[in-house]
Amino acid sequence: MAGLLSTAATAQPASAPGAPAPVLAPDLATFRALFQDMVETDTSITTGSCTLLADKVEAHLRGAGFGDAEIFRFAVPEAPKEGGIVVTLPGTSKTLKPMLLLGHLDVVVAKREDWTRDPYKLIEENGYFYGRGTADMKAMDAIWVDMLARFRKEGTKLPRTIKLALTCGEETSTAFNGARWLAQNKPDLISAEFALNEGGGGRTDGKGTVVVQNLHVGEKVVANFRIEATNPGGHSSAPVKDNAIYELSDAMVKLREFDFPVMLNDTTRAFFSQAGKARGDEMGKAMEAIAANPGDKAAEALLNTDKSFHSMLRTTCVATLVSAGHANNALPQRATANVNCRIFPGVAIEDVRKDLERVIADPRMTVTLADDRGPPGTPPPLDPKIVGPAQKLAAKYYPKAPLVPFLSTGATDGIYLSAIGIPSYGPPGVVGDPDGNGTHGLNERIGVQGVYTARSMLTELVKAYASK
Repeated sequence: MAGLLSTAATAQPASAPGAPAPVLAPDLATFRALFQDMVETDTSITTGSCTLLADKVEAHLRGAGFGDAEIFRFAVPEAPKEGGIVVTLPGTSKTLKPMLLLGHLDVVVAKREDWTRDPYKLIEENGYFYGRGTADMKAMDAIWVDMLARFRKEGTKLPRTIKLALTCGEETSTAFNGARWLAQNKPDLISAEFALNEGGGGRTDGKGTVVVQNLHVGEKVVANFRIEATNPGGHSSAPVKDNAIYELSDAMVKLREFDFPVMLNDTTRAFFSQAGKARGDEMGKAMEAIAANPGDKAAEALLNTDKSFHSMLRTTCVATLVSAGHANNALPQRATANVNCRIFPGVAIEDVRKDLERVIADPRMTVTLADDRGPPGTPPPLDPKIVGPAQKLAAKYYPKAPLVPFLSTGATDGIYLSAIGIPSYGPPGVVGDPDGNGTHGLNERIGVQGVYTARSMLTELVKAYASK
């Protein structure tokens, strides 16, 4: 990524297609090989195995000197491929509470026929690493594993104990979730004063320049609703307008045209105000305006053209799955859609269900809660002990990009930690582009130089947290 080369002295420019691979320093080459192995180990719910990748992580850390007393493996009989690993690097202090590094090993399913490149091969091209999981979140996983391995090999002694938990199930609501299992069954094993997790990072302008860095301090609540139309059906040779598929289609069009109202909390107000001021362009002015006045319709209209800003400003609900009919020559008796909602902190799930009923406004339709992901995430405090070191290193690595608090519009396993009293933060580090880098979609990618810079930055940050 152009514009980032000066931020990490050990990193080399990424190679273009057909060009010879750059020569990396030995420690960076080791990290890249680890990252490649992680990406090329399929950990999707359908064709992959988190347990296999946890095996590889264990072997890597044992090779660095970790022993039986420091490694804990777990899985459940009904989900043998969804196992995880917890590793402990003991600290020297008897008073400082541990810190926890959290990451998920699983990835969203990727089909080779849909991708330009093989999704389960790490391909370095045009300044990016391509492959499923490169952005979400195997780059960060590799950084955590590489970091602990280097600390052990180098004999690094830190006051605070560092724990690492790599789990499965974050990407699939119906799967065994390792973070939830640990929180419910092994809370003492992962007990910590705070955790570092995904969700932070930063954002470029799409051209290689980092414009903002993020400290993740909260997230939305995830819930799925089942929208259903039923009908007596009949023979397709005698069609009627009263058709379950048509009714469901009408409901989905209404949902498509609906926006939940703008909402702000302390985190998002600070984000839009500070990040907007740093930008200085028309979008930045709109960000500042919405922070000052959530009712500014002109500012909202411009912000809505950016999908991440649109989502951060409100609850969102979107159709993700549909199913209808029972035969080619019969009128449908049932048509259903799954609507996935990301609910703004503090809004009740039942209130969102009622809003969907109101928007659809069709008594023939039913709206029921299908599932929710777990306990509502409690936004952690903006603790100076967390914010201070992050601000210092953010200024060192990307001095022109301010560090601002950030509300994740996605979902992380941090909610299971907050439920047992461990505040979870997403630190700055791995940066992404405005288009989302293909996360959960096609041709997922992450900037090569950004990954190498994040490795250096997060190593310093963890050392800072573990030293106080």
